[in-house]
Amino acid sequence: MNRAINRLVLLGVVMPMLVLASCGQKRAASLFNGTDLAGWHADVPAADGGASVPPSFVARDGLLVSMGNPPGHLITDESYQDYRLDIEYRFPGEAGNCGVLVHLSRPRALYGMFPASIEVQMHSGNAGDFWCIGENIKVENMAARRGGPPEKWGGGPEDSRRILNLTDGSENPVGEWNRMVIEALGGRLRVWVNGDLVNDGFECTATSGQIALQAEGSVVEFRKLEMKPIKKLSEPECGAKWVAGK
Repeated sequence: MNRAINRLVLLGVVMPMLVLASCGQKRAASLFNGTDLAGWHADVPAADGGASVPPSFVARDGLLVSMGNPPGHLITDESYQDYRLDIEYRFPGEAGNCGVLVHLSRPRALYGMFPASIEVQMHSGNAGDFWCIGENIKVENMAARRGGPPEKWGGGPEDSRRILNLTDGSENPVGEWNRMVIEALGGRLRVWVNGDLVNDGFECTATSGQIALQAEGSVVEFRKLEMKPIKKLSEPECGAKWVAGK
């Protein structure tokens, strides 16, 4: 009898694991441990030469917080490719500016500040815009969404670097939490904000690299930064409207 019960318990535990494995599902891992900034390093030009400046990024109350100033970037120690990055963030005070940089490589490649990357914008009212920084990406309807002549569609200081997102009104009111999901696979980048598909890029000139958060003048809180490897992109219509929990 005990042997039979043990067999059923074993099947009850092992079989679901086998099913998950056969479906290629993998558990998401957090890029923030909730306690400190282990796994990240800051690049803040104002701190060059050992200058004493207040921290641009801190861990407090279980949140990763960009203090906004001095300007700079918090960069993962590791590089990544082919992933789904699930982020929950908010501007706790006033509307402001921030961004998530993906496929990051050369630091301070633009204006002595911004690393070569593709920025996924979090600026209030513009979440999901792409900004090309020493890299490039294409979208449908490029002329209307990027502006300028095609020869200026690049990532240099004189180029048309901004690519407008697809929607208006996807963000929650300032002070409330937002969810941003970024999927990167090969040369594709697909972005959702609160369940709305807000950008869908292809032929990106970089396909892997580090990830960074910006300090760009505004306090921003992050309570979730989870990454999961993927082998295919989610369908554009798959994201249900997301309602933030407290």
